[in-house]
Amino acid sequence: MTVPEDLLYTNEHEWVRVEGDVAVVGITDYAQGELGDVVFVELPAVGTAVKQADAFGTIEAVKAVSDLFAPASGEVVEVNPLLTDAPETVNKDPYGEGWMVKVRLSSAGELANLLKADAYKQLVG
Repeated sequence: MTVPEDLLYTNEHEWVRVEGDVAVVGITDYAQGELGDVVFVELPAVGTAVKQADAFGTIEAVKAVSDLFAPASGEVVEVNPLLTDAPETVNKDPYGEGWMVKVRLSSAGELANLLKADAYKQLVG
């Protein structure tokens, strides 16, 4: 299981890479492993407002369907088009090509509520 040191994490297994005032969001290696083969990802439209800790989409695997939770509040400015035709990319490259949405942060202070890599590693133990 990979847990990159340069990312922030939620208790619900989303990761965040901050690029200026935009948060790139995906699910962790741990989460994709627990879900199994991802077959469908439902993501919000560009322009959708998301609120920290609220569901913003779903991810469907052979074994289960899970909600995706916003790690921070803001506006969706980009959705990964690759996941429409190749949702399994989440399994193959969860921290790279398998990213899900980019959110322009409305309150960067909310990032302080997220976990650093060491704390996330303890969570998934």
